[in-house]
Amino acid sequence: MKRPAMPKAIRYTLLSIRDLALSAGPFALLAAGLLLLAYLWLDPTPPKRVTLATGPAQSAYDEFGKRYQKALRANGIEVTLLATEGSSANLQLLRAGKVDLGFVQGGSSDRGANDDTSIESLGSLFVEPVWLFYQEQSARKVDPSGTLTALAQLTGLRLNVGTAGSGVPTLMDKLFEANKIDRQSLRLSRLEQTPATVAFLGGEIDAVVFASAPESLMVQMLLQTPGVKLMDFGQSEAYSRRFAFLTPVLLPRGVVDLASDVPQQNVRLVATTTAMLAREGTHPALLQLFVQAARDFHGPAGWFNRAGAFPTTDHSEYPISREAERTIRSGAPFLQRYLPFWLANLVERMWLVLGIIVAILLPLSRIVPPLYEFRIRSRVFRWYGQLREIENRIQEGAQDPALLAQDLAQLEQRVGQVSVPLSYADELYALRNNISLVRGRLTAAAA
Repeated sequence: MKRPAMPKAIRYTLLSIRDLALSAGPFALLAAGLLLLAYLWLDPTPPKRVTLATGPAQSAYDEFGKRYQKALRANGIEVTLLATEGSSANLQLLRAGKVDLGFVQGGSSDRGANDDTSIESLGSLFVEPVWLFYQEQSARKVDPSGTLTALAQLTGLRLNVGTAGSGVPTLMDKLFEANKIDRQSLRLSRLEQTPATVAFLGGEIDAVVFASAPESLMVQMLLQTPGVKLMDFGQSEAYSRRFAFLTPVLLPRGVVDLASDVPQQNVRLVATTTAMLAREGTHPALLQLFVQAARDFHGPAGWFNRAGAFPTTDHSEYPISREAERTIRSGAPFLQRYLPFWLANLVERMWLVLGIIVAILLPLSRIVPPLYEFRIRSRVFRWYGQLREIENRIQEGAQDPALLAQDLAQLEQRVGQVSVPLSYADELYALRNNISLVRGRLTAAAA
């Protein structure tokens, strides 16, 4: 069955498109090559999996880690949570390159932050007060009122300072040294938070110390446990002057439970500032997502801060990531407010390169119209050489007119098969008229 002929209008349109594509093809390939090189160099697409070092089970770090995991999953990023002993362990994992990010409280480093060139900060997220809980009954051994007001009163009591990986022992050693307390005079233990809390409530330990955000379940429970008191750091201002990583904070009366008036009076505490640290080489888009989530989680008002106080670039012991600083200051980029994350991130990180490529190709694109015109007209003009040759042979009169007529007929047949866009049809018809003109001369010469 014979296939229906394509409409001439569509045929000529497709012909023009084909010729234009062939003329602009080299420039399109150049642009594609430049885009590919820029994509490989900039690496705009973040990895789909990232590891976050948190802390012990039921700690504030653990709870916040779950929130970050849920927030980034909405953008297609899977956050693997690595439970650790705490801040010091997280810092060691970051230095070893075994995790991508981690929660680290101020004062956890055993060396200057400037020495850790492979680590950068995403900003301070929240304060972690030093919670020193003690049994009122045990405190009566030291003071008849059952109230402790100074670290020196802990001498002879059973105190748990946590595991080495939590960072609390390092912090407490600095505080003991500042108070000129001989560690040998203290009955210290190094249990994890949960076993320590169980032993504390069971009377096996007189006091426990945590450095944690108030969101910690252990802190929330102990604040409302009868017979358990929270030590008031009356010298909190002095501690902040002696240690740059400490900040004086106030636990307001009734903030834990207004109905039960817990605590029954203002409690002065010292607090470290916890930051989220990232190892060098972590993808910038991931840092941006974590800081955006941090603004949602830590931005509202809390027990120790007003709304909008966190995250912040203040109180940082490590260099602040430029990506984090920009996000803390300006929030989510404009495109991410209206486009999916993957698309907005791709455009944001490629727009400068796209501009450079356009600036390079724009002057070169001026060659395309003349090249297109030459390509079309060359289909017609290349036959003028054969027509001129036949005309010269006619003028010489050395060949048989019948043979020349045959060559002229073959040329006319081939020209009849040439297809050009309608805008160049005049060139084709001019060639056909010239062939007819030469045929007239041949007829006259033969007569």
